[in-house]
Amino acid sequence: MTQTKYKKINIIVEALQSSEEFNTITEHLNAHYGLIPSFHPSKELFDNISNSTLFLTYLNDEEVKTFFQNHLHKNLELAILPNETCPNAIKSFGISKDIFEAIDDAFNNELLSRVDLLLCNEFLSLNRVIIGDMHGMNRLDFHSNSRWNKVKIFFTNLINLEFKNYTLTTSEDQKIETAASGIAILEAAITSENSAIGDELSIHDGKLNAFVLAPTSLLSYIWYLISIFFYQRISLLSLPKSLGFIKTSKLTIASNEPIDYLLDNNLLSAKEIQLEILQDCINLHLGRILLEKVKKDETSLEEKDIINVNTLPRGELSSILIEGKLPLFAKASDDDFKELFLNLKNSAKFSYIFLTLTILSVLLATTGLFANSAPVIIGAMILAPLMAPIISLSMGVIRSNKSLLTDSLKTLGLGIVMALLFSAVFTLFMPLEQITPEMRGRLNPNILDLMVAIFSGIAGAYAYAKEEVAKTLAGVAIAVALVPPLSVTGIGIGLGNFDVIYGSFLLFITNLVGITLSAALTFIVLGFAPVKRAKKGIIYTSIMMTIIAIPLAISFMHIVETNNFYNKLQTIKTMEINHKTIELKISHIQTKKDVVTIDIDTISTNVIFEEDLELIKTNIENKIAKKTVLRVTQILILK
Repeated sequence: MTQTKYKKINIIVEALQSSEEFNTITEHLNAHYGLIPSFHPSKELFDNISNSTLFLTYLNDEEVKTFFQNHLHKNLELAILPNETCPNAIKSFGISKDIFEAIDDAFNNELLSRVDLLLCNEFLSLNRVIIGDMHGMNRLDFHSNSRWNKVKIFFTNLINLEFKNYTLTTSEDQKIETAASGIAILEAAITSENSAIGDELSIHDGKLNAFVLAPTSLLSYIWYLISIFFYQRISLLSLPKSLGFIKTSKLTIASNEPIDYLLDNNLLSAKEIQLEILQDCINLHLGRILLEKVKKDETSLEEKDIINVNTLPRGELSSILIEGKLPLFAKASDDDFKELFLNLKNSAKFSYIFLTLTILSVLLATTGLFANSAPVIIGAMILAPLMAPIISLSMGVIRSNKSLLTDSLKTLGLGIVMALLFSAVFTLFMPLEQITPEMRGRLNPNILDLMVAIFSGIAGAYAYAKEEVAKTLAGVAIAVALVPPLSVTGIGIGLGNFDVIYGSFLLFITNLVGITLSAALTFIVLGFAPVKRAKKGIIYTSIMMTIIAIPLAISFMHIVETNNFYNKLQTIKTMEINHKTIELKISHIQTKKDVVTIDIDTISTNVIFEEDLELIKTNIENKIAKKTVLRVTQILILK
């Protein structure tokens, strides 16, 4: 027989529904603890009683709440006996569904704790209060659904999103005005397979926990649904952006319309909802699964209020959401937009600093190109200021801002003209006319160069929008390399070489259009312009990119074809021709129309005659199935 401090047991019941069941309980108490219980109706009131008396409630959820409410802040020591009619009490306090385990937990002093209760408009809540639709967080049976049903529920929620204005006031009189789809308030949370919350929330920290569902874009809402419906867990450390979180002792929720809400499973309506935590208001034996939680909570300090609502919609965005217009991308805050717009407006304006840096960077790049020096060219890329007005231009495109467009284009135009002028004049005074490998590398742009421009534009726009990553702009400037192709164009003008002018300027235009379009799209994704407003500018820029992509695609196909020729000819290392062993080394392949020009080195210990070269040419043509022109350099090895 187990020793216990209790001398008397009172079982609180509404009616003796099964005398056999209560006989079993009585027999267990007598056999294990030597106590015979007495039975009392749930409406009976008890004053403060010594802690040698234990009260066991065998009630449904509503009767448990009534009994608790009638005995708040009294020294009664309580425990809950599980039954089918009190699922919320069982879940909230971790009560074992096995009645004999629950009885044993009721006699375990380590599980006795003073717990908080949530009061909603003067009524107790054992589980949670749900306002509106939390789209997944209020589906307690979700985990029992089949995968197909989960998918159906997912898309049902996706098309049934509605918003309503709410004003939330915390215990410290902080007011939050927002539009939300739903609000879930609970006193505590126990991590279990049926819980969407991955954190255990304290049962006696004197705080309620409110989750506010307010997605500001379709993408953020889809991510929230994925978290709830498929990942099936959310954490306070990394809440989806669609969720705001408030932890406070009191919370008032008001709206300009009556608020319908679920208190546990009861549908109610009110003009205003007042929620309050009754701290340490009852002594309750919790379930054994909460033993570690009880020990942890008793040693933890009371927390301050937590107000994490930075992602909730405010002002104009709230009105848009209430009208049922959920944007595809989140709208940037007014403060972020004003700061970024001011920076880009300044960047778009022409200045002598911009002009000086442009000229210096072009002269440095031109020198590096003639010297075939990559480090010097990289230095010119970092010095070049052309990236700033291009990013400003992209904002002007999506905002249809004439002032920003005009200033950006004017600054860019002057910068381009001065760059071409100074690089051309520099070339005229340079006694060198050879096209170096650094120049040649900028004469045949292709789709890969466009991809570089696109990724650089994304990085540039993101860096301007996020002040904390602005230091990466130097890396973006290096990646996109705006000045070197302009300098090569100027060199082509100075040399009078049309092929150099065309190839290098095409590369510059590719970079310009690619950066502008990708930066514009990035600003849209970051919420700095609505898609509807940006549509016209995006269409025009996309048309320009499509036109530019045609020669780039053709050039890329030539590269692919040339690469295939290289691969085929790699199998020909040596040839035996007229009793001569000839080693072949291919240095360059160029394709023009139906003719392939190949620069090849022939290495042999014997002199190679014209008939030998004709046989080599024939073998190569058979290998690549193309008419070939060979430019041969003979290397004779003497032994």
